Amino acid sequence: MTETPVGTCCIVLHSHLPWLAHHGTWPVGEEWLYQSWAGSYLRVVDVLQRLSDEGRTDLLTLGVTPVLAAQLDDPGLRQHFQTWLADWQVRAQVTAERRSSRDLREVAWAEHKAATSALSSFESTWSAGGSVPLRRLSDSGAIEILGGPATHAFQPTLTGPWVGFGLRSGLDDSALRLGSRPRGVWLPECGYRPGLESVLAAAGAGHLVVEPTTIPAEGEPGGSDSAVFELADSGVIGLRYDRHVTDRVWSASAGYPGGQWYRDFHSFDPATGIRTARVTGPAVESTDKSTYEPTAAAMAASNDADSFVAAVRARLVGGRSRTEGPGVVVAAFDTELFGHWWHEGPQFLEHVLRRLPDAGVRAATLRTVVAEIGPMHQVQPRAGSWGEGRDDRSWTGPPVAEIASDQRQLQQEALVAISRLALPAGGRRPDLDQLARQVLLATASDWAFMVTRDTAAAYARDRFAGHRDAARALLAALGRADGSALPLALEQHRRDGPFGALDARLLAGT
Repeated sequence: MTETPVGTCCIVLHSHLPWLAHHGTWPVGEEWLYQSWAGSYLRVVDVLQRLSDEGRTDLLTLGVTPVLAAQLDDPGLRQHFQTWLADWQVRAQVTAERRSSRDLREVAWAEHKAATSALSSFESTWSAGGSVPLRRLSDSGAIEILGGPATHAFQPTLTGPWVGFGLRSGLDDSALRLGSRPRGVWLPECGYRPGLESVLAAAGAGHLVVEPTTIPAEGEPGGSDSAVFELADSGVIGLRYDRHVTDRVWSASAGYPGGQWYRDFHSFDPATGIRTARVTGPAVESTDKSTYEPTAAAMAASNDADSFVAAVRARLVGGRSRTEGPGVVVAAFDTELFGHWWHEGPQFLEHVLRRLPDAGVRAATLRTVVAEIGPMHQVQPRAGSWGEGRDDRSWTGPPVAEIASDQRQLQQEALVAISRLALPAGGRRPDLDQLARQVLLATASDWAFMVTRDTAAAYARDRFAGHRDAARALLAALGRADGSALPLALEQHRRDGPFGALDARLLAGT
């Protein structure tokens, strides 16, 4: 029996991948998109739609970056993804038929069932583009969708008008896809610097999730221990995620996904790519891992969901989520954790959403919480992120100092050219639009982050250099004034062409 709520839990999922279309396949190009699409986006949306069909609303807040949304809607990528799903189905069947071990055959047939389900889900729900199921869930009130900057740039490293331009371009793109402009935003990497609140307000943003360390704690000058507050006097509302609760899932060393019964992401059959091992233990070599047991993993997901719900309730009952206003716990995660990295994540998520009300905890969106709370304490945010050291080192530190320098210089060079050449209102320049688009792609946070973390660093360096060099080739053509910039821009657009409505004139103020 449902108890009287002791407080509210806002689960926030942040969905993001960089622009991968037409930039390689295996192991980090379009394959990365297809694995995340099949493992996470399809399955998480299936969970949310199932709950929505039962009449449930206000389930969670789902951030979808504009650059990811553009890829989920892209006709060519949708066609390639459907082929990829069919190939996955065949690979699983071949693995099942060739395995001599009964346990391994069962795992492979379970994989075949998952591939068949994914293909069916795609064809029935996603074949016209990702915006279709997302808009359906949003319109039904099941979820709130967050917008954000167009290409997931780390905001503290952007200069001049590029901050507002990227944010406005992203929110404009979301409005076109979803039919309404998001009021809530996700700042990439939770990156913040003082003054951003005024840019957010000017772009029409109403609320966002903030990294705990960027908000002074109670007892510090201008501090607060509340989960919800106003950023300076901007009118923009910040909701601080609760690291104690979030880390029960997110912690690399102690989070639930590292449990022994869960499917191991890093161990797979080299011939087919099918994962047939379970985590087994933190120090167990891939060759020594035990065979995955789906039934045992499902039980572990159920038990861990109970543990998470109990932790949320304890946080609320203990009053540690607030010192003023309603009790609120915000738990924030990357969507790709649920299904792609952690195979059982969608099962866990569904259990949690079903069990929170029975534990006396209301599930709600950020939008709902903000609407219910009256005047809030104002705080003065400070610089920070949810990256290493909770600062900007992942995007500006020694391993990526050259990238950061090039990004700053490129923003300045492009702004000068666009300001000089932009036409008055009523006339767009596709060459300037493409220049702005390449700068946005070059300043995506992913490239420096991947280099710093040494995850596909060579790919990341190549991707950054490619967008930087494409932008500079356009700058050179624009400088010649011989008409060569337009055909070059159109050629680039065929490969790097998200955000069709992007308008470089916004940078020039025309």
